[in-house]
Amino acid sequence: MQLDIPTSVGPGRLTVAAAEDARAVLWLGHGAGGGIDAVDLSVLASRLPARGITVVRYEQPWRVAGKRVAARPATLDIAWRETAPAVRDLADGLPLVTGGRSAGARVACRTADEIGVAGVVCLAFPLHPPGSPDKSRLEELLAPVAPTLVVQGGGDTFGSAEDVRAAVGPSDRIRIVEVPGADHGMKVPKASPLGAAGVRDLVTATVAEFVLALV
Repeated sequence: MQLDIPTSVGPGRLTVAAAEDARAVLWLGHGAGGGIDAVDLSVLASRLPARGITVVRYEQPWRVAGKRVAARPATLDIAWRETAPAVRDLADGLPLVTGGRSAGARVACRTADEIGVAGVVCLAFPLHPPGSPDKSRLEELLAPVAPTLVVQGGGDTFGSAEDVRAAVGPSDRIRIVEVPGADHGMKVPKASPLGAAGVRDLVTATVAEFVLALV
C-alpha cells in the first residue's frame, strides 16, 4: 500500500508492508544517495511483517519530486515531523519505532524525542563524511533518549562499526552491531564468508530482535 502525504515542503510517500497480527510499527527513511529500494530497507520490508512488525518506508518529498540532490537536513526533518501523525494513525496505538539508513537515520535521531518513539534503528549511520573524521555527527546519534540500535558495516567509510563503538563509548542505551566487511551500502567483498544473503539475514534478525524486545 502506498500513501502520498502532503507536507509544507511537498508531498512525501509512505509504502506500507503490513503485518497481519502486528505488534509494532517500524518507520524507516532512506539515504541521500538512494531510495527505499536499498538492500537493507527492502529486506526489512519483505521479511519483518511475517514476524509481527509492520514496516513503513518513507520517500522524502525531494525524492518523490524526482530530484537528484537531497534536501537540506532541516527540510528533511520538517517533512518527517509533518508525516508523523499519518504514521501514528497507521500504527493505531501500536509501539512506533523510527529509523532509516544513512541520512534517514540522522533524521530519525534528530526527531525521535519530539515524536516520542519506543526506539530508533540506525542502518549505516554516517558518523562523519568519508575522510573527515573531524566532522562528527555523534551528537545526533546520542540525541534520542529511547533505546537505539546501530547496524554498521565493518568497512563503512562514513564510520566503521569500530569507529562508532569508540565514539559512543560504554552505553546501556545504544547497541552497535557490526556487519563484517560491509561498506556503507551494506555490500561485502566477493570473498566475504558472510555473502549478500548473510548480510540480509543478519540485518533482519538483528532489527527484528531489537524491535520485538521493546514490545
